[in-house]
Amino acid sequence: MKKPNLSKHFQRRLPSSIRKAQIAFDKRKDKNLINVINLSIGNVSLPMYPAMQERMKKLGKTVFSDGVVPYTPSAGTKETRKAFLNILEASGMDSSNLFVNITDGGSSAMELMLLGVSGPSSLRPIVLLDPAYTNYIEFSKRLNVPIVTTERKINDDGSFKKLDLNNLKHIIELNNPTAVLVIPYDNPTGQFLSQNELDEIAKICVEYGLWLVSDEAYRPLCYKKNNFSSIWKISKQNIPGIKGYRISIESASKVWNACGLRIGGIITDNEKFHIKAISEYTANLCANTLGQNIFGVLAYESHEKIQSWYIQQINYYKSILYYLKENLENEIPGLIVTQPEAAIYCVIDFKNICNDEFDVEHFVHYCATQGKVRLDNILYTLLLAPMTGFYSNPKLGKTQLRLSIVESPELMRKSPKILSKLYKSYLK
Repeated sequence: MKKPNLSKHFQRRLPSSIRKAQIAFDKRKDKNLINVINLSIGNVSLPMYPAMQERMKKLGKTVFSDGVVPYTPSAGTKETRKAFLNILEASGMDSSNLFVNITDGGSSAMELMLLGVSGPSSLRPIVLLDPAYTNYIEFSKRLNVPIVTTERKINDDGSFKKLDLNNLKHIIELNNPTAVLVIPYDNPTGQFLSQNELDEIAKICVEYGLWLVSDEAYRPLCYKKNNFSSIWKISKQNIPGIKGYRISIESASKVWNACGLRIGGIITDNEKFHIKAISEYTANLCANTLGQNIFGVLAYESHEKIQSWYIQQINYYKSILYYLKENLENEIPGLIVTQPEAAIYCVIDFKNICNDEFDVEHFVHYCATQGKVRLDNILYTLLLAPMTGFYSNPKLGKTQLRLSIVESPELMRKSPKILSKLYKSYLK
């Protein structure tokens, strides 16, 4: 009997780098005996912003008291769109000529953006800074959008080499792309792109007629004093003609600690893009109605309360990241650990201490399926994300891991010693 075939796309499809370890661990026979610390995915474990919590607790007694959960407009509710604009305004940015589409999480916004700037099976690529967030690479594969990259180098002290803008221009002239995508508070590296760097990239985009796309899910998590950047801070006086070039990817997941709400957004200063994005999103009907309602409360929060929340979040992550870097370097001498500049991630690189046969994917699989070490008379393992999935060229990143700063402070403090023990155990 003849059986149906999977598409070639499905046949080739492997899990995302940030989910591989969890899938492997779930098949483990002794998993109930192991305390797992999941550093592979940015699944924030902190409570949501207080006003969002309060609204969530009241949902069944207020808006949805009759049990009806309707569709919303495809662009999202007026309140939820206003919430994203109020967040910008709280940081002193002008939102008067910006347009917002609400999406099912930032990931849905990424795919919608790719459809808008390149389209499926495009002959023209987009430009990424390599390494880049894995979902941009995976969605580009799904839509058959080519990628070209300008590589970022990590120095042995964990600092980043300055972005080579001449190389970026060379890549643009060579490949005729449609857009340049940046993540100013970077996932996966934790690098921070300053306002001056964003201005310079904007100048290049205007010069070559390219979309400037900025993933600002982690705005304003920057650990450099008095620093804050955004494409919405780019001055029309500094970069004449910038209006209509900009698109930002927004999310409720990270700064607001609401990963499971699955609420994201696209903000743009290009009305035509906005209108067509709504047309495209009508096929999805609308984003999560319950999630929109919970996030929508931010439309009414004072700018002072929002700024106070930012300071709280920055102080929390900064202390963990600095502790993590120092103790990883102490526990594993010679390990490269990126400088804590922004977002909730760091990259570690074993290249100076491992042999030529070391493969980080194999090490991640070992930790998830076999690895276990005893600490304080408790068995632990770590779930980790191989950096191979964050490079457009899978041959790169074979000695690198991304760590997500999402577990409790207590577990994060234990992680350097556990990683050291797992690495030594793996080498044996």
